[in-house]
Amino acid sequence: MLVGASLAVGGVLMQALFRNPIVEPGLIGTSSGAAFGASLYFVLGSVIKFHLGEWTLPIAACMGGALSTVCVFLLSRNRATGKSSVVALLLMGLAINALFLSGVGFLSYLARDPQARSITFWNLGTLSGANWISVTIIGVVTIVCTVISMRYAKQLNALMMGEDEAIFLGVNLKWLQIIVITLNVLLVAVSTAFMGVISFVGLVVPHLLRLMGGSDNRFLIIGSAIVGGILLSMADLVSRLLLAPAELPIGIVTALVGVPVFITLLRKNNITFKLCSQQKT
Repeated sequence: MLVGASLAVGGVLMQALFRNPIVEPGLIGTSSGAAFGASLYFVLGSVIKFHLGEWTLPIAACMGGALSTVCVFLLSRNRATGKSSVVALLLMGLAINALFLSGVGFLSYLARDPQARSITFWNLGTLSGANWISVTIIGVVTIVCTVISMRYAKQLNALMMGEDEAIFLGVNLKWLQIIVITLNVLLVAVSTAFMGVISFVGLVVPHLLRLMGGSDNRFLIIGSAIVGGILLSMADLVSRLLLAPAELPIGIVTALVGVPVFITLLRKNNITFKLCSQQKT
């Protein structure tokens, strides 16, 4: 439930920041970067000698997630306007995702059998490795980041009207971007470090809540934390019962639900048409 809450809240933050319902933490490289950071620690941790107790793995994942997210955010910005279009964001996200996932694949090739198996399960997502230490760490990060997110919900509501309007209303846009990206990295990277890449939760949950109760981020943040936890718990039940006694990786279940929703949103927003129009121009 904590992992579902963290991923859903991260999705709300990124969609509010970029003012588009098709943005999802996994699409802009955060999950793949976090997986790369965690994989790098497991394969080369003994060589690097980077140890901070139980927090070592989350910190390594956060560093990887932060690096990938910042790369996507900076490289997708238009040099003239300084803004990031949705098309540029998606394309750059695909490129950075491919880059970091290739890094994960390379580390899997270098790793020994136990390490390679762990990396493979991360890429698919699984809750089978949960323990009370991971519950504590994810719980602290999720609760703290959700509370901080609520503090900035009104500023995100102002941003939904446009950057110029938000600045006119007194929003420090650069500071807000830094805060939101930092919160997203913490929420997604810590969950990914322990449970692997679980995609599309941050896309599906906020979209369902918008259909139910509107686009007020105060409602979306709290609602996503609750619905995200319930949705991922239900997906976990499906993954455990569908092929019992074997356990299906939960990332496969969430992808089967999330991909149709994502395709529907793309077609609804005419992303393909806009991309073709920009290419002709």
